[in-house]
Amino acid sequence: MSLAERVERTLRRYAMLTGGETVLVGVSGGADSVALLVALLDLSVAWRLSLHVLHVDHGLRPDSAADAELVTRLGARLGVPVEVARVHVGPGSLEAAARAVRHAALDAAADRVGAVRIALGHTADDQAETVMMRLIEGTGVRGLAGIPPVRGRIIRPLIEARHRDAVALLEGASLPWVEDPSNADPKFFRNRVRHELLPLLGSAFDPEIVSRLAAVARAARQTVDTLEQVGARELERLADRGQDGLTLSRAALADLPVAVAAEVLRAAAAGLGSRAPLRAWGHRGLRRVLGPTPLRRPFRLGGVVVEVSGHRVRVAAAPLPPLPARMLHVPGRVELPEIGRAIEARVVTATTYALPRDAERVAFDADRLPPRLLVRPRHRGDRLAAFGGGERRLKSLLIDAKIPRWRRGRVPVVEADGDIIWVAGLRRAAAAPVAATTRRVLELHLVALA
Repeated sequence: MSLAERVERTLRRYAMLTGGETVLVGVSGGADSVALLVALLDLSVAWRLSLHVLHVDHGLRPDSAADAELVTRLGARLGVPVEVARVHVGPGSLEAAARAVRHAALDAAADRVGAVRIALGHTADDQAETVMMRLIEGTGVRGLAGIPPVRGRIIRPLIEARHRDAVALLEGASLPWVEDPSNADPKFFRNRVRHELLPLLGSAFDPEIVSRLAAVARAARQTVDTLEQVGARELERLADRGQDGLTLSRAALADLPVAVAAEVLRAAAAGLGSRAPLRAWGHRGLRRVLGPTPLRRPFRLGGVVVEVSGHRVRVAAAPLPPLPARMLHVPGRVELPEIGRAIEARVVTATTYALPRDAERVAFDADRLPPRLLVRPRHRGDRLAAFGGGERRLKSLLIDAKIPRWRRGRVPVVEADGDIIWVAGLRRAAAAPVAATTRRVLELHLVALA
């Protein structure tokens, strides 16, 4: 089977292309990416493909410009347009930082040329190395699934082909390629697996160790794909979606198999922008979310926050910020756009006033309160002076009212000269009660913003 035939089989097996697409091919200049371009070019007429090439120059070697020149000449020889993107690799892990800027450049270039797919040159050898690395690090089934053949618009048509097949194709066609010297540097974990461990396993145990590990990845990928489908279905069934994230019932999650429940939370986070791989720390955090003693603090999963309060779990892009403190002039109105509410203050004569009976309206003796009130979020240690004497912890009041932990900082607290007089919509304090001697009544009303 030729490399082009193997690529075509992979395209069909994973539904990477249907025909007629514009495809951006990432070509580093190495044998794998150059062979990918040649194979796709061989298929381009039958599949009606429009190919474009992007070479990303990371600028990490003094001679990196020579790689760009080779790819540009290759494109001219093969009749494929080539764009070179020069990028800056930021601090942190060199491999991770380079991958991030490379993928950003690929996405931008694909948008410019209207490519629906981005083809990358990962082979079965890369897959085997990835699986072995994750086995050594300790991994679950998701880690064993290795490099996905398709992720978003990225496709990997060589994922079932060998590196040696790519080299043979280029040698047979007398096409040049470059060898990145960093691929031989033993300081990189992948290089030690590639040049030391896999050859040792191949010679001592199984010459087809690469194929065996790639097969493990395929089987694990099928399991992961099935788990993701089940998780997506359960997420759609269980999630209560709002403007600031989504919430789920912990009891409903607990009724699911643990792996499915964790996948529901992972899928919820992914839907809100999390792209973090689910490493061991992530699994531990999700187990805490679902465990008998749930998390008391928000848990971050790839930039997305997961919070637990009572029987509810919230997944959102960020914690809800507390209300800012604002002054309320009497009479007057203060708007609280963060929660879509406002508090209105009016002063009326006591003789014709009927005391309110709903929780969102409350009355005070106006002459016993200052002309300016403070509307603020709760503070640690807040206490409420209760009717009949004694004090009530505001935290306990909010818990008893079943206010989720993530919303407690957004419950308006009205304060007069340092004392809480009203937890808006929940409880009035004992301050300034309306009595027979009251001449003027101050009414506070929690209303919806128009």
